[in-house]
Amino acid sequence: MSQWPDTRIIDLLGIELPIIQAPMAGATGTAMVIAASNAGGLGSMPAAMLSTEQLREDLQTIRQHSQRPISVNFFCHQPPAADEQRARDWKNLLEPYYRELGVDFHAPTPVSNRAPFDNATCEVIEALRPEVVSFHFGLPEKSLLDRVKATGAKVLSSATTVEEAIWLEQHGCDAIIAMGYEAGGHRGMFLSDDLNSQVGLFALLPQIVDAVKVPVIAAGGIADARGVAAAFLLGASAVQVGTAYLFTPEAKVSASHHTALRTARESETAVTNLFTGRPARGILNRVMRELGPINDKAPAFPLAGGALMPLRAKGEADFSNLWAGQAFTLGVEMTTAELTRRLAEEGLAKLTKA
Repeated sequence: MSQWPDTRIIDLLGIELPIIQAPMAGATGTAMVIAASNAGGLGSMPAAMLSTEQLREDLQTIRQHSQRPISVNFFCHQPPAADEQRARDWKNLLEPYYRELGVDFHAPTPVSNRAPFDNATCEVIEALRPEVVSFHFGLPEKSLLDRVKATGAKVLSSATTVEEAIWLEQHGCDAIIAMGYEAGGHRGMFLSDDLNSQVGLFALLPQIVDAVKVPVIAAGGIADARGVAAAFLLGASAVQVGTAYLFTPEAKVSASHHTALRTARESETAVTNLFTGRPARGILNRVMRELGPINDKAPAFPLAGGALMPLRAKGEADFSNLWAGQAFTLGVEMTTAELTRRLAEEGLAKLTKA
């Protein structure tokens, strides 16, 4: 019998340890998912940047190496309407960097895209039937969500406010990820675009726990056993950990991202919309410092990144997103399996002593 004070997520998802490896698009591949799940946690595959063919192949690869429960994560945004003037204004703002780096300013702008959950991806879920399907930016339309639930998959989604948590419960979530403002990567906000509405995890978590009946998963600023124990004391049934997994050999991060994670100071993260058009937390770099982390000229998600692509090819560290949460300096070099087990073992030890 589990010694965890709340086993609802363990029971709901059929996992051994209440540790969820966060889906991190671009950094998480099949090796990380397999290792996290085989260690007893829940490995999560990010799908927003994958074609349906790639998703199908990755899920088949995972199944060849693990029979444990896994999660697949999708975005639920609405593709933006074309705004040519805004796109021109954004590229014009970047023109000095094009000149400095010798990049052809008049060449066609590449397309930066992240696909929302749709019929084609739902068909992959119906065919391969992962145990968990998680969403970011709310939930898909009801007909798609009903099809997901009909496969037997448990549905998770991120809430950044109490209001979002209540909405997710009312619309069919089996569990809710309470995403604190400390978290790296894209904010899961979907009922408001006001950054002033965003709350730190230790204020947000107990309020969400009190507001909903479904189990709650804590995310944001959790990188070691202390964070795990604290989350459970505040009512969490599990934790979702992202940035700490970027220090594992299974993480697929660029050389500049790898260096930044190990050399930046603890205060050097900010929420920015420069790289995709939607607020996301990452380590400060040149373009964030010079244009400001939040800039009104950035096109709507996910289009902002296109004009930065040619610059990134010439000056990666200065023009790439370096996603990281505020606790990134707590990261320790170890494998995904070791991290998953250590978080659980040491977190539980702290709880039993509390």
